[in-house]
Amino acid sequence: MANWKFAAMVCLAAMLVVPAMAQDDGGAIYKAKCSRCHGEDGMSHTFDGKMTHAAQFSNPEVMKMPEADLIAVVKSGKKKMPSFAKKLTDDQIASVVAYIHTLQKPPAN
Repeated sequence: MANWKFAAMVCLAAMLVVPAMAQDDGGAIYKAKCSRCHGEDGMSHTFDGKMTHAAQFSNPEVMKMPEADLIAVVKSGKKKMPSFAKKLTDDQIASVVAYIHTLQKPPAN
């Protein structure tokens, strides 16, 4: 009888930890693949970001983009941004987009 309680606790813990791990994975992938241009804070104030005119994630146009459009940009690329369709899985791209949302803050007045 104690085995089912243990199994239930493990399942509950997994439900709480897996989304956090996905967020961490998205952050790690972002830092490895995206921060060179978009910056650690998503403001694109890096040398490469300035040279390529990389999108700032707090830009109102970017902030109002539907999730599917953000995923499509990561997959297919846009302007000088390369495609990541062959470099990242769909789940990894979704994790990166979820992480990008954490960087989207409206500019301070």
